[in-house]
Amino acid sequence: MNVKSICELIEEVAPLSLQESYDNAGLLIGNRQMEINSVLVSIDITEEVIDEAIRKNCGLIISHHPLIFNGLKRLTGETEVQRCVAKAIKNDIAIYAAHTNLDNVLNGVSGKMAEKIGLKNIQILQPKRNRLLKLITYVPHLYSDKVRKVLFEAGAGQIGNYDSCSFNADGVGTFRANENARPFVGNIDELHSEPETRIEVILPDYLKNQVFEALLKIHPYEEPAYDFISLQNAWKEVGAGVVGVLEHPEVNF
Repeated sequence: MNVKSICELIEEVAPLSLQESYDNAGLLIGNRQMEINSVLVSIDITEEVIDEAIRKNCGLIISHHPLIFNGLKRLTGETEVQRCVAKAIKNDIAIYAAHTNLDNVLNGVSGKMAEKIGLKNIQILQPKRNRLLKLITYVPHLYSDKVRKVLFEAGAGQIGNYDSCSFNADGVGTFRANENARPFVGNIDELHSEPETRIEVILPDYLKNQVFEALLKIHPYEEPAYDFISLQNAWKEVGAGVVGVLEHPEVNF
């Protein structure tokens, strides 16, 4: 397996776009195409951790806290961070950090700790806002099922414990194709009316490009109409901390 494959697996659960602005999560050292046979996992990265990875022939270290928070201006070995970076590079060890991006997902660090102490009905303590988008598009009636399916597969339409969520309304679209157009329906220089479905789906902002590309590939029109609208809704599956309920009261005397 290569480093890229492991990075992608982690980021499916904890996308890097969910990290806080001060953070430096992700692949910090190494080439994504590096082939590796084993991985060392740690909370922090110290010289002892690097030495252990060397002894155990681990090609990748996955840590919670990033080894590098700020830019390095020199590698002279004067600090432990510099020594760790130099030793990792010298021994072809890749380093990846999953920090606040892993803290900010419901099934991440806080969620797992909550499970371990027996909390039920776990919810995000401080849900993030302004991270959701609504996509609105218009498609011919006969293509609405195909377009919805592709949008759902690309990650749109997920709301809490529900997936494949959409709103649909029927209407009529009008357009006239000029001489340079290649219309899917209608004729050149003739006003055309087409029964269409208005489809609305919600998606996380980090999936915008992925969902948009999926829309363009499946949409039958040469020039599909669409809007991305920023939402202020709280994103209840993403944010800092969690709260829950104990199954049985804890009494201390």
